Amino acid sequence: MVCFIMYKKLFHLILLFLICGSLRAQAAVILQYHHVSETLPAVTSVSANTFTKHLNYLKEHNFNVIPLNELISALKQGKALDDKTLAITFDDGYNNNYEQAAPILEKFGYPYTIFVNPKLIDEQAGYVMGWDKLRELAKKGALIANHSAEHNYLHKKRENETQSQWRERTKNDILSSQQRIKEEIGHDYKYLAYPYGEFNNQLQALVTELGFIGIGQHSGAVNQHSNFSRLPRFPASGFYSKLDTLITKLNSTAFTINKLTYEDSVTTQNPPSLTINLETDDFHKSQFACYVSSVGQADLNWLNDNTVEVTSPKQLNKGRSRFNCTAPSIKKAGSYYWFSQPWVIN
Repeated sequence: MVCFIMYKKLFHLILLFLICGSLRAQAAVILQYHHVSETLPAVTSVSANTFTKHLNYLKEHNFNVIPLNELISALKQGKALDDKTLAITFDDGYNNNYEQAAPILEKFGYPYTIFVNPKLIDEQAGYVMGWDKLRELAKKGALIANHSAEHNYLHKKRENETQSQWRERTKNDILSSQQRIKEEIGHDYKYLAYPYGEFNNQLQALVTELGFIGIGQHSGAVNQHSNFSRLPRFPASGFYSKLDTLITKLNSTAFTINKLTYEDSVTTQNPPSLTINLETDDFHKSQFACYVSSVGQADLNWLNDNTVEVTSPKQLNKGRSRFNCTAPSIKKAGSYYWFSQPWVIN
């Protein structure tokens, strides 16, 4: 009888451990917004009402909304995060972030990050916040981070510019912008949100060499195995602001990718292709699917149990495009693994 009681207690302790462990995760989600406005371009805007609905969903479903620096630090150190951990970000530092978004976020008590272009602020561009407003928000807990000096395509070379000249100019752009933020705000978070979400191999290498985290606009969850020169974020504005589809993304998780092989994100290869080596123990390969922007389902060729080649069935239009790959989790019902590969076709 004594042994039975002891085994019963041991069983309950193990069960409690497993339950608590299941509430800890290695994956998280980063949301990206631009405008909170009903009068500016719909493609990059979300209304104050819709934005409030997003935050209400996070609150009602017990999401753990934390500052971006805490999220990135935990992932870099391989620390477990609470289930449903999420960070909120804004690109460009528009005035409506101060007028519309900040009061709503303050009401919910949610932290957030604003990526800004210091040269545009110094030139007093009328559509972005000045340093005074950014300081005010920073004092209330907002993180202010780097979005380049003036929102140029950082990966592009100027006419007749050599590789070394491009490298020096882009390095100065990133570092001078970081210095202005540090001077005006006192923040020195080495995060660079790529303008337009565009990057290539050379820009990723430079960002890494400078000790920065590179952050894109391609969709997907993040984990400790993510490439920290190209972290994804889920856009939540415009077409992507619909709550019914956003919910799936909020509850997504990150594939554990061991190796990603492709020519370059900015490429003349058309149709483009990539090879993904990933852990496959928590999804059925038959349910792994990839989709190509404006094309449809991608062609998949499993080279072995853990490696798949993904190719567009036809050529893509010039400009920005994506492969989005998903698979439903076996262990976590209702959650999808999500990975996105951005392309710029030249």
